[in-house]
Amino acid sequence: MGLLPVAVDAMGGDDAPNSVLAGVRLAVERNIPVVLVGPPEQISTLKDADGLEVIAASEVIAMGAEAASSVRKLKDSSLVRAAEAVRDKRASAMVSAGNTGATMAASLLKMGRVRGVARPAIATPIVVPGRSWPNVMLDAGANAECSAVWLVQFAQMGAVYCRDRWGVQVPRVGLLSNGEEAGKGSLLAKEAFALLQDIAWQQRTAATFVGNVEGCNLLENVADVIVTDGFTGNVALKTAEGVAKQIVGALLEAFDSSEDARAGAKLLNTALLPLYEEFSPDSVGGAILLGVRGVSIISHGSSSPEALANAIQVAHELAERDTVGSLHKVLSPESPR
Repeated sequence: MGLLPVAVDAMGGDDAPNSVLAGVRLAVERNIPVVLVGPPEQISTLKDADGLEVIAASEVIAMGAEAASSVRKLKDSSLVRAAEAVRDKRASAMVSAGNTGATMAASLLKMGRVRGVARPAIATPIVVPGRSWPNVMLDAGANAECSAVWLVQFAQMGAVYCRDRWGVQVPRVGLLSNGEEAGKGSLLAKEAFALLQDIAWQQRTAATFVGNVEGCNLLENVADVIVTDGFTGNVALKTAEGVAKQIVGALLEAFDSSEDARAGAKLLNTALLPLYEEFSPDSVGGAILLGVRGVSIISHGSSSPEALANAIQVAHELAERDTVGSLHKVLSPESPR
């Protein structure tokens, strides 16, 4: 018997359901089983909708809606029904490019937490130039305020995820701080540093703690997993994304500034295109909410069809590898699943 389909929120994203359907079609071409979740009457009228299974959902949680209350009130929303599909074993995983907070809330409320996990965390891949796997930063926004104990759990979950998804056998874990020295950082960072030095969790996850890392190390080959609180992580991630966007914009403007520049740009295209593709958000496949009892992938609202297809593929692969089961073994090895 094959793996259950990936439940995709058809109404999640800035151009839903059109861009979502295009992404689903790309995923289906890769032989990934998919089930759409949303209003059947809207989906059925779209081009190439024939032959796709649909789980009916009559409501939509808006991108700017308040997360927790929307999940509680809009029980027949596409987001909630997608999370329920995973809970009820109708789907192996879920993907949404919709309201991030609502995706987290629906995943947590409907799937529940892995036993032993205090708080789920968003793990976001960050491309490292010239390396075949990215750095993983968590938390990237699920928990604005954290305890030091939670950061140790994030380290464990990040290490398991890094090994399951990219095959990094001994993930290096770094703690994001304002200096490399052990005494640097906020009170939270100092408390977390002391706990992360404990060899027990490192042996349990086959990871190694490499100490503090700085913001300048986010895209460097210094650590495979970077741990921080959700507030700091989200600010760091958005800053990196903003800087990258500004640099690309400035380069494009410079390349089009004169005839000589345009001629030079043509010569550089061959060398720059692979680098552009390496850094493209389309290749990342979205962030994962680690710590819930199911695979939940969160994509950006402006995700292209290619990005959504990659997110669906990541969801399928993580379900196939039973990453949730791996997390359970590490964080609650003596408890029944």
